[in-house]
Order: sequence, then C-alpha cells, then structure tokens
Amino acid sequence: MDQQPSAAIDSSVPHSARFWNYLLGGKENYEVDRAIGDQVKAQFPRLVTVARESRAFLVRAVRYAVQEQGIRQFLDVGTGLPTADNTHEIAQRHAPDARIVYVDNDPLVLAHARVLLTSTPEGATDYIDADVRDTATILREAGRTLDFSQPIGLALMGILGHVEDPAEGAAIAGRLLDALPPGSAFIHYEGTNTHREMIEANAQYADTGGVPYHVRTPDQVRAVFGDLDLVDPGLVPVSLWRPDTPDPTPDVDGYGGVALKG
Repeated sequence: MDQQPSAAIDSSVPHSARFWNYLLGGKENYEVDRAIGDQVKAQFPRLVTVARESRAFLVRAVRYAVQEQGIRQFLDVGTGLPTADNTHEIAQRHAPDARIVYVDNDPLVLAHARVLLTSTPEGATDYIDADVRDTATILREAGRTLDFSQPIGLALMGILGHVEDPAEGAAIAGRLLDALPPGSAFIHYEGTNTHREMIEANAQYADTGGVPYHVRTPDQVRAVFGDLDLVDPGLVPVSLWRPDTPDPTPDVDGYGGVALKG
C-alpha cells in the first residue's frame, strides 16, 4: 500500500531515493517509482546489480573503517531512504558507541529518518535536512553530534552523480574532506558509464521527470578522491572491493573505493 504523501512530497514523478529503495527491495516508494523501477528491471538489469552491489560495498567499507581503522564516527551524505544495513547499523554492530550523522534533503527520507534511524544506547545518530552542495550547513550541524577533532568516516554513496558537473562534485567532496582530521576515511562510489546499457537506463529515468543522475567515467570517480591515498585494492567495480564471496560479480557499472586522510 502506498504511503499518504505530505504536501512537500511529490508522488507524481519518480524520485531517486524512492526509486533506489525499490531496486533494493524496500517498501518506501510510490507507484510511479515502482513503474519506472519495473521498466528498468526488465530492460536494464545491470542497474539493479549496481544498486545491490553498492549497498554491499557500503557494508564492507564501513566495517573496514570500524574494525581496521578504529573509526567511531560517520557522516553519511545523501543517505537515501532507510533500508537494510544502514550506516549506523553496520557501524554499531561492530562498535556500539559509534556516532552517525545522516544528510539528505528529501521530505520522505526525513520522515522515515526520524523514525527508523535509531541508535544503540552507547552511540548516537542524527539527521540533517540539507542539500549536498550546502557543505557549510552540513559541517556546522554535524558538529552537534560528531567530534571533528577525532577521525570521521565520510560516505558519499552515489550522491555526486546528481551534480551535473563532475568538477563541482569533486569540489563538494573536497570541502567536506578539508574539514576532517587526519585518520579519517572517505568512502565513495558512483555509477559509471562503462556500458551502454547503463547510459540508456539513466536516460530513460531522466525522461520521467525525476532528478537526473549523471553516470561518470572511472577516471572522474577517481578524481573525487583528490590526492588521498586509496587503500587496496584501489578504485574498482564495487563488487570487487574486498569481497566477502570467492566469486564476486566482476563487471559492475559502479566504481568505488576507500581512501585515508593522512
């Protein structure tokens, strides 16, 4: 059953957060999101693979940051709708005292964040209603929950593809990274244009009137990391970043990596 949208939520056109939620098997979406989602599943199944492999990448990357780098704070910008294995669930599973701040500017995400993004008693979660471009607000408000004198894990998971100019996207990431102390980690991925099917899927989505997503080249994804050192295996298809399975999907149209700030 559809939720009853508030006045601020437009259910007449697809929205990326709801559309992605549907591809991930979630229930926080409307008929218009499911309609385009079903078209994509039928015509462009690669995009479904990207959605699910990118979520699995987030799980492994956050686990790495907590277990191997000792990070206990995360800033997740462009979180999307809550689903299985949200950043706070991953982090607090391994470190119950972890503190997580989510950032998004979709009213439906905000409504569900207030209910679903709950913390362990030892840790904390918070939500900031802000656009990814408004880095000053993000950093100021995140400081209510996060200690910027201690390492922070910054997650930008597919959000910069909504910024048309790749250079602007890299500049946004740079402003956020500049505020983080040494020992911080940067977790980042974007959908890539490595196959025509991915390009066509995004063009079809843009034709629906939803906010367009701009797939990048792998080199453009790498540029967002700037001069940070990528941990092994570097920038790779998200399925190949430290996979948990012996036979991972090798050919995924989404590249990602984790870098450490020295």
